Amino acid sequence: MRTIRAGLAVFPGLFLLFGQSGPPARRFEVASVKLTADLRTKPDISTSGLRFDARAKSVYPLILYAYNLRSYQVPSTPALLTMENIRYDIAAKADDAKTPTPDEFRVMLQSLLIDRFQLRTHRETREMAVYALVAGKNGPKLHESAPDASPGHHYGASGHNWVTTMHKATIADVLDAIENSLIDRPVVDQTGLTGTYDIEMTYAPNLPSRRNAEPDPEDIGIFAAVEKLGLMLAPRKVTVDVMVVDHVEKPSEN
Repeated sequence: MRTIRAGLAVFPGLFLLFGQSGPPARRFEVASVKLTADLRTKPDISTSGLRFDARAKSVYPLILYAYNLRSYQVPSTPALLTMENIRYDIAAKADDAKTPTPDEFRVMLQSLLIDRFQLRTHRETREMAVYALVAGKNGPKLHESAPDASPGHHYGASGHNWVTTMHKATIADVLDAIENSLIDRPVVDQTGLTGTYDIEMTYAPNLPSRRNAEPDPEDIGIFAAVEKLGLMLAPRKVTVDVMVVDHVEKPSEN
């Protein structure tokens, strides 16, 4: 049985995932956590300079962002279910020492979740059925981005198909596009590709509203879309690391 440490990015604070003691070193200088007043607000997380902002986010996506994990790596637990319909707005600022990197912002959000939401977790390994994203028979057909290219994503529509254009994209961005098609199991990266690429994917997502509809000859399935990139989705059973949420609660007052 092959063990895949799927999706676990290495950055300061990752030791929390593996159950070692002590919080991450860097914290937000100030942070406001409030219930979302307008539930019509579009959920979003953004950073700019020293600032971190999360809008209309429940605890679950905050955990995924903070630990740089995918949804299959944080299984549902009773603790999470009690918080699933509560959304928060977070406005936080780092100290003036230096502008945080994206990974440093994640570390500071880990501290906030531990301190304010009393987040407690432990690590397990579990066997699960996945699709492994691997190189196709003739190798990847990806165009490397120019060194000075600017990252950016654009989403459009062509009939029932989604057209996703990505500039300076990583394989993680490709995984996000695949997961948007709502296929029936998690996807893990086994391509070994670490560069950035200019990619266009066209595919018909597996939306609930269309599952009983007659197939359209113009529809492009996600498997075919992936093959056009010189990649393929291979069904496999692997052992993956997961982070189990043992405890989380409504945050302390500001």
